[in-house]
Amino acid sequence: MNPKTRAYLEIHTAVILFGFTAILGKVLSLSAFMIVWWRVILTAVSIYALIAFSKDLKFKLDRSHIKFVFIGALIGIHWLTFYGSIKYSNASIALICLATTSIFASFLEPIILKSKIKWYEVLLGLIIVPAMAFTVSQINLSMIHGVWTGLLSAFFAALFTCLNKKYVDESHPYTITLVEMASIGIILSVCIPILLVFDFDLGHFWPNSNVDWTYLILLVLLCTTLAFVLSLRALKHISAFNSTLIVNLEPVYGVLLAWVLLNEQKELNLNFYIGASIIVAVVFLYPILKRRLDY
Repeated sequence: MNPKTRAYLEIHTAVILFGFTAILGKVLSLSAFMIVWWRVILTAVSIYALIAFSKDLKFKLDRSHIKFVFIGALIGIHWLTFYGSIKYSNASIALICLATTSIFASFLEPIILKSKIKWYEVLLGLIIVPAMAFTVSQINLSMIHGVWTGLLSAFFAALFTCLNKKYVDESHPYTITLVEMASIGIILSVCIPILLVFDFDLGHFWPNSNVDWTYLILLVLLCTTLAFVLSLRALKHISAFNSTLIVNLEPVYGVLLAWVLLNEQKELNLNFYIGASIIVAVVFLYPILKRRLDY
C-alpha cells in the first residue's frame, strides 16, 4: 500500500477512536483530572509492555527526549481542558469546539515548522468558525464555560500536534508516546498532593465499578494507545495541518455516537447538520486544493 494512503487510513481510524473518548469521558464517574491521570498512567504501562515484548524496539531515555516531556505536558493540558469541557457542558459541545483545532494549526504550523503560510489553509481553517457557530448557537447559557474550555483545548491540540510533527522523525512512535504519557503521569502525580492541600475537589480516586474499569480500559487501549500510535505514524507522511483538519471529523463521529449512546439528540438540530456539512466539505476539499496549488 502507498505510504500516504496508509497514513490517511491510519489517521481516519485514529479519529474514529478519538471520537469515543468524549463518550467514555461522559459515562465515567471520575473527575476530569482523575480520568486523565488514569488514562496516561495505564497508557504508559501498555506502551512500555509493547516495547518490552518487541524484539525490534529498545527504550533508552536520553537528552533528545526532553522535548517530548514538554510536549507531553501540553497534551496533558489539552486532555484536562477537553474533559473539563465535557463536564461543564456535554460530549457534543466539547467535540464541536475541538473542530477549531485547524484554525489554530493554520497559524501555528508556519511559526513552529518554519513553513510558508498558505492562504488556502488559513481560509479553510477560518471556514470552520461559522460551522462551529451553527452548532453551538442554540446551547444553554449554563454550558458557555464548556465552550470556552473546549476552545482552549483545541488550541493546545493544535500546538502539540505541530510540535509532534516537527520532532516525529527523531524517534519511534512508541517511544514518543511512552515519554509523553509518562511525563503527563508524573506531572499530574506531583500535582495531586498540592491540589489536595488547597482543597481542590478531585472526586474519588478509584473507578466505582467493574463497568467503570471496562470503560477506562477501552479508553486506554483503543482510544489512546492504538489511536495515538496511529496518528503519530500518519504524521510521518501528512502535514500537521492536514492531520488536524481530518481530526475535525472527530466532532462529526463523536456527536453521532453521543446521539446513539448518550441520547444527546437535542444537539443534532438543523444547525448541527449545517456545521457538520461544512466541516466534512472542508476536510475533503483540502487535499484537492493542495494538489492543485502546491504542484
